[in-house]
Amino acid sequence: MRIYPYKRLKRPVALRVTSASLKLPDGTRDQLETSAYSTQQQAVALGSAGHTDWVTATVGLSATLPPGVDAPDAAWSDLQVLAVLTDGETNKRTTVRLKQDRDDGRDWSGSLEVHRDDHMGRASLAVHAVATVDGVRGRAITETDRSWIIDTVSDEPVRGLQLDVQRASFSKTSREWLHAYTDAPWIVDTSARVPTVFVNTDVEGVMGLLDSGGSGVEGKVRDLLVAQMSTDAWTAVFHAAIGDLEVEPGGGPVFPTDWKGEVLREMLPDVVPGAHVEQALREVHRRRTGESGWVELQTRIHYAAVRRADAAKALGYAIRGLEQLNRGSDA
Repeated sequence: MRIYPYKRLKRPVALRVTSASLKLPDGTRDQLETSAYSTQQQAVALGSAGHTDWVTATVGLSATLPPGVDAPDAAWSDLQVLAVLTDGETNKRTTVRLKQDRDDGRDWSGSLEVHRDDHMGRASLAVHAVATVDGVRGRAITETDRSWIIDTVSDEPVRGLQLDVQRASFSKTSREWLHAYTDAPWIVDTSARVPTVFVNTDVEGVMGLLDSGGSGVEGKVRDLLVAQMSTDAWTAVFHAAIGDLEVEPGGGPVFPTDWKGEVLREMLPDVVPGAHVEQALREVHRRRTGESGWVELQTRIHYAAVRRADAAKALGYAIRGLEQLNRGSDA
């Protein structure tokens, strides 16, 4: 948990994409269908119209700040809302200011221009509310808790890795290779075309917990379980991807073109922070195939997996749920 030495809002900014259009080489503009962006996936697919030669894209944005941001006794002033597009692969960062829809409202809107030449694939879009707090300008008082993905290539708005989750009785399934793992609650199979998480229905209570739709403590424990499964899955797919690299004649590794490439591009910035993804790939490959450094890198790999799984958030929710339950029992 990050500690701030000043007052902040406790709830995040809600961000929505409201439109997307492409400017083509001849100057005309193609307005994309609403299917090009998904609120559920929080992703925008700028390749959905089939144009490979577009010059810029304009993405319409709408952000709603949480209650309390405009309270008369708020500890901040000079409020601004900024949309920030970050591309870890090209080290490009674009920032635009959003405008308040009404003087007395919490809704802000605007548009972001994405230059095709600035990006090779996927970029991350977040919104930050900044203000003057305790006399210090530019302090962040809240932000989006989950960034949107702006994909300049894909024709479908999906986030990174898509896992197939299947249920099976490990002791009775026709997949005989699962018989060796009857005491495991789940297993990650990275050999398939799409990585698959097999959940063992023989483990008592696991299916009931995963299927629970409540928002109470049971739901928070379910989210914690899913976060652990996701952490295991991200760790497994990273190792599968880095262990199956093609190598150029000169000895340099090449990014895979399937899901393995997506996994590496997604995780490498956290595995080798501060390095371009191409450089990070070479560094990880060198450590894995060299005489030293691979063991030391496991901590970074695990950290990258934990971040992708939102494990800290799930744990926090579970802890707060238990605290509330304990307070209710003591009352």
